[in-house]
Amino acid sequence: MRAVRRRRDERGAAATTFVVGMTVVLLACAGLVVDGGGALNARMKLADEVEQAARAGAQMIDETQLRENGVVRLNELAAEQRALEYLRERGHPNPYADAGLTSIVVTSDDMVEPTLLSLIAVPPFDIHATATAEAETQ
Repeated sequence: MRAVRRRRDERGAAATTFVVGMTVVLLACAGLVVDGGGALNARMKLADEVEQAARAGAQMIDETQLRENGVVRLNELAAEQRALEYLRERGHPNPYADAGLTSIVVTSDDMVEPTLLSLIAVPPFDIHATATAEAETQ
């Protein structure tokens, strides 16, 4: 009878190990779906905001050059300031903007904290977006 009891005890331990293992795997899969989707959504939102900041900066045309010479040029300092202001208003603490004569490049980084994956020690996701806009008149 003792031999039979030992076998049942061992099968219970194996089943418990299997259930615990499967729980971890299912949690990781759910975390990939939830946190991965959240990171993709945050990346798309950041890209949209960076594009809008570049457009806002590209609107800062040097009006004097346009009126006197008919040349479309950016007021570089005003373009950079407008793009950076746009992103800071939306909560991006360290954006970067670089304006040239006719275009502006805007870059921003962000971090997305995982919710489910943080339970298994996955670090935050770093996301990055860059956009370029050109000055035009029509």
